[in-house]
Amino acid sequence: MKNGNQGEGGGKPLVVFDQEQTKLVEKLAAVLTKSQLSDYMGISENTFRAIELRQLEVSEGYKRGKAKAIAAVAGNLVNQATEGNVSASMFFLKTQAGWREQEPEVASFNDDNVIQIIRAVKSD
Repeated sequence: MKNGNQGEGGGKPLVVFDQEQTKLVEKLAAVLTKSQLSDYMGISENTFRAIELRQLEVSEGYKRGKAKAIAAVAGNLVNQATEGNVSASMFFLKTQAGWREQEPEVASFNDDNVIQIIRAVKSD
């Protein structure tokens, strides 16, 4: 290794993940953020992101690990919803089908015995 400042051949050697570490990234991606994964691997998040740029198999493994976990949880959610779990059904329809809850309407009589319908509107 050359001596000197970074950019002149000095500095720390590049961190390179081997096949075992790449498989570990895919496995842990299901439960850890990139920041947490970096801590687990004993490197900074910037170093992890630099590794992803240099080693596409690491980046692809992280994405694949996240996607597999999402697919498993989503599959379980759909199973729960189709088996009658009302909370799962509502969550699925709100997040995937664009459903939303409407504020209730309140009916009342005014002084002339005319029904007034008041719709509560929630402002964002």
